[in-house]
Amino acid sequence: MQLEINVVDAFTDTVFKGNSAAVIITDNWLSDKLMQSIAFENNLSETAFIVCDDDGIYHIRWFSPLTEIAFCGHATLASAFVLFNKNPDVETIRFYAKAVGILTIVQTDAGKIQMDFPNTKPEKVKDIPGSLLAGLSVAPVEVYKNTQAYFVIYNAEADVLNVTRDNEQLKQLAPLNVVVTCQATSADYKDYDFISRYFWPANGGDEDPVTGSAHTALAPLWAERLGKDELIAYQASKRGGILNCVVAGDRVLISGNAMQYMTGFITV
Repeated sequence: MQLEINVVDAFTDTVFKGNSAAVIITDNWLSDKLMQSIAFENNLSETAFIVCDDDGIYHIRWFSPLTEIAFCGHATLASAFVLFNKNPDVETIRFYAKAVGILTIVQTDAGKIQMDFPNTKPEKVKDIPGSLLAGLSVAPVEVYKNTQAYFVIYNAEADVLNVTRDNEQLKQLAPLNVVVTCQATSADYKDYDFISRYFWPANGGDEDPVTGSAHTALAPLWAERLGKDELIAYQASKRGGILNCVVAGDRVLISGNAMQYMTGFITV
């Protein structure tokens, strides 16, 4: 069986930056085992699998090389990019995923793809897990948590950029991942409101290049701290990525660019 595959760099306007995702569209679902095997073989942060129903809603599932992921932002952006390119007259795409419901995706006048996600603002943690403290070389100033990750607040960009981690300790926090973040204050990051990095050794790998889903929590967290609902975020991985965020009540709108890297076929 041959399947078309598209690889897209999300949250960037330049290839080899942002976060890569593979997108595979089929008429019917492949088996879970086959989807996981394809994701493992692709060895990207995520591979998105899409099946369109009779109402024109695209059901989407996301797999890291290790496991199925409940919610993935950058692979949703990559999927929308592929579908908009295949259907140039379409203005709105609706995805459905069990964990987040209906996701409405549009193209903005600025040429970005805007995704409408649930607000997943984290709550402050009083008792910080020992594995989190032991797993990071820089002690947290504050820690927050939602159903996806622990969010570690730092005071300085240098802490976010230079923190090292003990992945064996961070794996003890499974199924939760770890985000480190701070307000952007230096000239190097003058175009942004906050920066972050995302570590997920228990679920996907060492460090995720750009994580759209995490910004459904980061955006409301920083919106409250900074007193503004429109923010520009930079995920400070080696590849880097830019996310435009708008906090709108119980929703968070996240926009970004995407670039086609590869189109081809796999044989399974």
